[in-house]
Amino acid sequence: QVQLVESGGGLVQPGGSLRLSCAASLSIFSINYMGWYRQPPGKQRELVATITRGDTIDYADSVKGRFTISRDNAKNTVYLQMNSLKPEDTAVYFCKAETRFTSRQYWGQGIQVTVSS
Repeated sequence: QVQLVESGGGLVQPGGSLRLSCAASLSIFSINYMGWYRQPPGKQRELVATITRGDTIDYADSVKGRFTISRDNAKNTVYLQMNSLKPEDTAVYFCKAETRFTSRQYWGQGIQVTVSS
């Protein structure tokens, strides 16, 4: 069982920044990839960004140039730096991980990000 604990959400004004963190309960080297997804109010969950064990990174078109995903292997933590936030970035953000040997997928509990003036 893998536990993912998200932190760093909150309320921010348009144009502001937030950094989300996702701490995993096992070594990142035992994970195929980790990523961030989000679910806006009344909408389906969507991909935001992913990073693989081999450091391949992918972003949704809507966040390219504004969001950056990164990883601290020593802390088993993945970050999502969000800059130039827009009201349409308002959502519950979820961390996801897929394990390396079993390919099982795990989700964090979700964290609210609200962009509003």
